[in-house]
Amino acid sequence: MATAEKRATQEEIAAAGGIEVRNWGRDLASYPKAVVEVHSVEDVVGVMRDRERYPAPVRAHGSTHSTTQCTAADGGTVIDMRALNRILNIGTDTVTAEGGALLIDVAKQLEQRNLQFYVNIELGNATLGSIACCATKDASMPGEYGQVNSYCVGMKIVTPAGEILEITEDDPELLQAARSSYGLFGAVVEASFRVRPLQAMAVEHRVYTLDEFTGTLPDLIGRGQSMMLYIFPFLDKVAVEFRRYTGDEEEARKASPASHVAWKLRNFTWKSFAPGLGYLLERFVPVRGPRYFLLNRFNRLVQLMMTRAIKGSHTIPTDQMIRYPHASGWSRYTFSIWAFPQERYAETLREYFAWAKRYYRDRGWRPNLLHVGYRIEQDESSLFSYTWDGPALTIDPVSTGAPGWREFLQAYNEFCSEHGGSPLLNQTWGLTSAHVRKAFGERVDRFEELRRRYDPDGRLLNDYFRELLA
Repeated sequence: MATAEKRATQEEIAAAGGIEVRNWGRDLASYPKAVVEVHSVEDVVGVMRDRERYPAPVRAHGSTHSTTQCTAADGGTVIDMRALNRILNIGTDTVTAEGGALLIDVAKQLEQRNLQFYVNIELGNATLGSIACCATKDASMPGEYGQVNSYCVGMKIVTPAGEILEITEDDPELLQAARSSYGLFGAVVEASFRVRPLQAMAVEHRVYTLDEFTGTLPDLIGRGQSMMLYIFPFLDKVAVEFRRYTGDEEEARKASPASHVAWKLRNFTWKSFAPGLGYLLERFVPVRGPRYFLLNRFNRLVQLMMTRAIKGSHTIPTDQMIRYPHASGWSRYTFSIWAFPQERYAETLREYFAWAKRYYRDRGWRPNLLHVGYRIEQDESSLFSYTWDGPALTIDPVSTGAPGWREFLQAYNEFCSEHGGSPLLNQTWGLTSAHVRKAFGERVDRFEELRRRYDPDGRLLNDYFRELLA
């Protein structure tokens, strides 16, 4: 019922002259009354203070790659942060940039100085303001976190009152909440992250049957390497990407130059070829049997390519980042994410494989790309951390968003919540307040207490968060 009411409200706003704003994937729409591009902190202050010209809810936008309505501003104001993108300072162990700076741009500047971020996520288009206060994921390197915001050591925000607030490690409780505030405390206009010396990185892939993977998972984790998973429920296979640092890259290049081939091949496949093929199969092979037969053949080829071509003893961590086009095309894709406790992951994955097959048998629908997963270390750095209670691994279906995707995600959400999963509020579509309460418990109340302190009138609170945090 809530969804129907939301749609009706959007239609009314659009009819009244609301400006259509879509996310990068083009599958989510919002209809704000005002969209303003800011070029300075003063511009953001002006938007917050002028409540008549810039009505609530006020939501800051970066590259809009979120797969939920977390940035929706129906009837309100969108602040386009992308022009606020200067790198302000690169030190020996920190970098500071404006909120609209792209992660990949800052990472490449760090690389030139033999530095790197601790967490190098695939989405290079993410803005520093978003990754400072929103959830991200990457397979944890040994002894490190897998969420970018865990290494945010400070941020400057413009509050709903138009005041500038600096949040630093001097106030750990506030910083912990701000790292998962999703712009609900204020618009992040500046963020600082801890960085480290640039490392040489080895990468390899191995393919396991489901039985082999679940039976040896403790041993695989015991290798002490980063683990990203490529999951194939309809082939009963799991491919594992193992990564490890081998030493300072500056020293390694004296012996041999870094290779960029492995990541270029991986990035091309992930950015363009695989989703493009999924789209073409969906459009031109209407009979699902032949369509999924061809998809299975492609996924077997992917497994072979991983083990034989995507490997190297000396690669660069920042090469993992992908610069997606500003506007998505027909090769775009979407995904959803839930994380599960490490100690129950083998059992959960087995049950998920069986569940996905039953869903396909009963509904005749399955994701038209693969699934992926990440192993992320235990982390209490942000209040809505999905690894708060211990290390976790994820199960993330990927699709071109073909008809049936939303219905699949609703069923997927129920499976994941029932199996003790934790979602990402910006990357898990179709959540309910019950899902959020079950996953995060009293942390929701702790967050709400702080949010109301900085936004007592709910100027930044959209319908999405109003419902989830209820």
